[in-house]
Amino acid sequence: MEQLVDQVVQAVRKAGLVEVEVSARHVHLSQEDMETLFGSGATLHPKRPLSQPGQFLSEERVNLIGNRGRKEHVAILGPVRSHTQIELSKSDCVDLKIDAPLRESGHLDGAASIRIEGPKGVITVKQGAIVAHNHIHVPPKMADELCLKNGEHVSVKVLGRRPMTFNDVIIRISENFRFRMHIDFDEANAAFVSGFTLGKIIKKEKD
Repeated sequence: MEQLVDQVVQAVRKAGLVEVEVSARHVHLSQEDMETLFGSGATLHPKRPLSQPGQFLSEERVNLIGNRGRKEHVAILGPVRSHTQIELSKSDCVDLKIDAPLRESGHLDGAASIRIEGPKGVITVKQGAIVAHNHIHVPPKMADELCLKNGEHVSVKVLGRRPMTFNDVIIRISENFRFRMHIDFDEANAAFVSGFTLGKIIKKEKD
């Protein structure tokens, strides 16, 4: 049975099909900001692992405060990072009355300012809030099999109840990745994505 499942998974991947995951609003904290919000020496406590190796949903939560709105009990993903980053959907930005730009994770130049409230303090992150660009995490072996390059932009036809093609999806390659596509809730709602969903990778034709 395990061999059969393995063969099916391999066939799916060779066909250029990737599992699509929906990423809800969340926060990545630096250790310094973590301690300001939760107290000196504070650490994140894993609640459950995420699909990407080494990453986890933590037990801790924070509140986000925008120009004229707030979001309560927002998830923190671990482990801590070198810089604090807040990932939102466009709908979240409308509710919070902030103008977060569409950015690839980690690209925070020009990101929106937002306040984060924890049980022990409040911080203002001047360049921290973004709408995360949809992307695919790809391990090197899979990238070789599918002839994908790091930073390449591809199209993906998401095979949900309302099939929809996203035409500007970024390929990100790392030994630390598991093969998954990430979209936000606005994108998921538009494509009626719910539960296990696959997307078909379509490489762009060269001019």
